[in-house]
Formats: sequence, C-alpha cells, structure tokens
Amino acid sequence: MTDNKIRVIITNNQKAVKIPTGLRMLIRRCCNAVLRLENFQGPAEISVTFTDNAQIKKLNAQYRNKDMETDVLSFPMGENDKYDLNMETGAQILGDIVISMEKAVEQADRFGHSLQREVGYLTAHSMLHLLGYDHEDNIERIHMREKEELVMEQLGLPASSSYVVDDEV
Repeated sequence: MTDNKIRVIITNNQKAVKIPTGLRMLIRRCCNAVLRLENFQGPAEISVTFTDNAQIKKLNAQYRNKDMETDVLSFPMGENDKYDLNMETGAQILGDIVISMEKAVEQADRFGHSLQREVGYLTAHSMLHLLGYDHEDNIERIHMREKEELVMEQLGLPASSSYVVDDEV
C-alpha cells in the first residue's frame, strides 16, 4: 500500500488552541500507520476535524445522547468492511474523526505528555473505530489499546509513565 492512496482531509473549526506545526503531518502518518497495521487494501479517505469543547459536546449530545464533552468522536462510514466510494477518486470513505483540541490539551497536561502524543493517540483510537473496532467489553478494550500503543511506538510517541505500570520502582 502506498501512502499517496490515503487522503486525509483536515479541517480546523476552532480557535481555542493554536495547531502546532507538524500536527497535520502527524495525523496523516498516524492514519497511514493504522491502515498498514490492519493490512487495509486500496485507496482510502478520512476526514479529521479539530473542534472545541462546546462543539464536541453538541455533537456528543446529538449523536450519542451524552450531554457532555468528550475528547474524540468517530463517525464510521462503513459496515462489515464495506465502505462508500468516492466516485471521483475510487477511494473508500472510512469516515470522520472529530477531535476536541481543548480536551486534547487538558488530557496531555493530565497525563504528562505532549499534545502531539495525545492527538496521535486519539487519531489512532478513532481510526480503529472507523475500521470497526469497539471497546464495549474488557477484551476488546485491551485489544484496541495494544494496537493504539503499537502505532504510537511506530510513530516515535511511546506511552508516558502514566500509562505504564513499572514493576521495578
């Protein structure tokens, strides 16, 4: 699979957080890493939108009946590995990822790692949702977390000590 077959459309719909240089490229690399990990075949298209807490709270209430802020929302366009096609490009439309940049900053501070690490993690998490993964039970949650961390390591953004239990301390 070549990277040029993956189209990641990134839109900034918020003014609360300045988007750091290189963050868009990191998101593209993250999407590609998840698709490689999952042996995804063929061209794909993903939409990523940066928003703020107020906007993501509205979306969460509208689509999930949860009247609260969240860090990321995933809107998969496929079902059972079947996706809508972009008729102009032939790309499979995987879906939309919406990231609250305000929440990402809060969580990066709370977990003691970079904003890049947090946004990369949220992107990997959401990409797995677009590909049909869920975390409704503990086994699925653990399986998803392992894949997310593998992608983070591939991108040079390994987990901070807040995520890892260190037995040698």
